[in-house]
Amino acid sequence: MTNLVNLKQNQKETLKKVLKYIKKYRIYLIMSLILAFVTVVLTLYIPKITGQTLDYMMGKNHVDFKNVISKLIQIIIFVLITGLAQWFMNLCNNKMTYCVVRDIRNDAFKKIEKLPLKFIDSHSYGEIESRVIADADQFADGLLMGFTQLFTGVITILGTLMFMFSINIIITIVVVLVTPLSFFVAGFISKRTFHMFKKQSEIRGMQTAFVNEMIEGQKVIKAFNRQEITLKKFDEINDKLNECSLKATFFSSLTNPSTRFVNSLVYTGVGIAGAISAINGIVTVGQLSAFLSYSNQYTKPFNEISGVVTELQNAIACAARLFELIEEQEEIQEAENALDLCDVEGNIEIKDMSFSYVSDQHLIENFDLSVKPGQKVAIVGPTGCGKTTLINLLMRFYDVTSGKILVDNNEISEVTRSSLRNSYGMVLQETWLKSGTIRENITMGNPSISEKEMVKVAKICHIHHFINRLPKKYDTIITENGGEFSQGQKQLLCIARVMMSKPAMLILDEATSSIDTRTEIKIQEAFEKLMDGRTTFIVAHRLATIRSADIILVMKNGSIIEKGNHKDLMKKRGFYYNLYQSQFLGKEI
Repeated sequence: MTNLVNLKQNQKETLKKVLKYIKKYRIYLIMSLILAFVTVVLTLYIPKITGQTLDYMMGKNHVDFKNVISKLIQIIIFVLITGLAQWFMNLCNNKMTYCVVRDIRNDAFKKIEKLPLKFIDSHSYGEIESRVIADADQFADGLLMGFTQLFTGVITILGTLMFMFSINIIITIVVVLVTPLSFFVAGFISKRTFHMFKKQSEIRGMQTAFVNEMIEGQKVIKAFNRQEITLKKFDEINDKLNECSLKATFFSSLTNPSTRFVNSLVYTGVGIAGAISAINGIVTVGQLSAFLSYSNQYTKPFNEISGVVTELQNAIACAARLFELIEEQEEIQEAENALDLCDVEGNIEIKDMSFSYVSDQHLIENFDLSVKPGQKVAIVGPTGCGKTTLINLLMRFYDVTSGKILVDNNEISEVTRSSLRNSYGMVLQETWLKSGTIRENITMGNPSISEKEMVKVAKICHIHHFINRLPKKYDTIITENGGEFSQGQKQLLCIARVMMSKPAMLILDEATSSIDTRTEIKIQEAFEKLMDGRTTFIVAHRLATIRSADIILVMKNGSIIEKGNHKDLMKKRGFYYNLYQSQFLGKEI
């Protein structure tokens, strides 16, 4: 019982949020209502004229041709106007629906841009994609059907009642007395299908996430012969979706036949009551004909509305998932008087900093560091010691739990994120290229760079030669994440992107891990030129690449256990010495 109350409350809250989006397009809503009213009134007026026409044809030599022709012309005119009104009504409904869905989808995508990385890291990409794409489409379909049929259905019911009352009150009362059964049946079923459609939407999200994950990892799956296991897992999710969808569809499909049964009772009641009235001369044959037509039109919307209710349940369930995403907590808001970092020198101070991804599991504690402008800081240590986490904190992808990080004596929580991140150029071990031209990818950080300068940097990064072999050279379109390039080529493109942006500070997180040794030596030379005068943080596992660093931070379990340059640390014969010796088998290079 409590679950039903909660579901009902959730539905109401979701509907309120949808109505806020509709409010912006209320002109289309008003026009749709007016046109629906015109459509229904004219549609309902036609049976009345038809009944009058029948009364003008009561037998041989009792046909009033003049009035019959006049009524037929009226019917034709009303049919044409009704068709035109319906066409414009559908245009208004389509415009309103797709504008609303577009706005919700835009807000959902904007929210993704503002969400903290901890949300993205803790949710599957496919599940998020499913909300923005599949759920939005389902919501659009349900909303469109609702606007198209719900308005006309409700107005038809009210209109037919008025026309029936104008013909005969007693027969109309018979109709009204049986009507609540339809509402009861439709309401009873719809309340119990909402949670089924919500679960269906959630499992669909799981399925999208799984497919996304498996496509990205196809090489690994085939390399380890995991196809059968992957198929079995997909079948399990698919079976769950199948079972959930069947339940939702089955229970929701009960609505239509149930209401049709009630509608048949209404029609039977009208037929019996009308026949008795016609025999007793209370109504004419034409009026009875009109009444039977009205009773059909009166009951028809109940079937349509019952179908709409089912679709709306699905739409509201999908909308609820979209609004859950839109209402997720954003990154900590920037201070109103947040500063823009300008002319960054690269002075970094970290004071008594602590951080943890999970509140009861400490990762970095009481961390202190002072970096002067232009210094090269290498960060080494075993996997999971906090190297990449430190980089995430410097870029403010995550906020520190306690302590301070300062850039040029400005606490990073008091400067704008955009200016802070613009101050860094970052090359990660994981490469990312967007769908578009090579030019768009490598000039992303500096779109105004000249052609001459772009080619110069490309040559330094050893990408010019293989780009020139492509059909359209720098204007060649690449697919998502550069699938047609090797991992090494993709990393070189990412290095070129950073070099072209000319940042004030650099972060190199295993920046040359996928590049062959010969090219790496040349890239290191280019990096040396780029790093000259710039504060640089280098995360490296290959210790030979960081021997020239001004400061080497040796991290273990989130703390700095050793600090100094290469020579000093080797003399100490501590943790760094052992790491170095393990890589070079005791040979000091």
